[in-house]
Amino acid sequence: MALLTETEVLARAGRTMKLHKSTALESLTETASADATFDVFLSHSSREPENILLGIKGYLEDAGLSVYVDCYTDSHLSPEDVTPETAETLRGRLRASKSLLYLYSRHSKLSRWMPWELGFMDGAGGRVGIAPVAQTALSTFDGEQWLGLYPYLDRAMIEGQDKQTLWINRGVREYIDFRSWVQGDAEITKRAR
Repeated sequence: MALLTETEVLARAGRTMKLHKSTALESLTETASADATFDVFLSHSSREPENILLGIKGYLEDAGLSVYVDCYTDSHLSPEDVTPETAETLRGRLRASKSLLYLYSRHSKLSRWMPWELGFMDGAGGRVGIAPVAQTALSTFDGEQWLGLYPYLDRAMIEGQDKQTLWINRGVREYIDFRSWVQGDAEITKRAR
């Protein structure tokens, strides 16, 4: 198993943009009704490049999951305009999501909202995972301080198949496919060697 790299994620975004003949911004922007539900709330830094967001969103959608990406789904939101209304919109969207995926990258340390979103979802008893996007190929994620408390996402081959999928892990031998975990169909379990 290996963590997603910026190169892989950017390549995935490129495939979406080429297929739709659009920019990353155009591909990310969508509207959702106020009562829409989502499989994944993608928590990210406002400084995260749109191509990275689109690549992660593409991988999640490849797994058959619906994804909420704050100001791209709710265009009235702005990370610079912190109001009680902004917080209430985000609370509603977090409640309407089965899981939160915290996009950990070189940009995430700059976000003020990401720890708040993670804390809200964790406190509400929702599923929380970390999506590390590494600059170079790494096989495991140790986390940074409290982020190591949560399982992390990676991508690897399905045993016996010539196909890759997303996995959620607590370590090299504790994992389950990400979609099953988000849907609540399975929990992360220890695997024999």
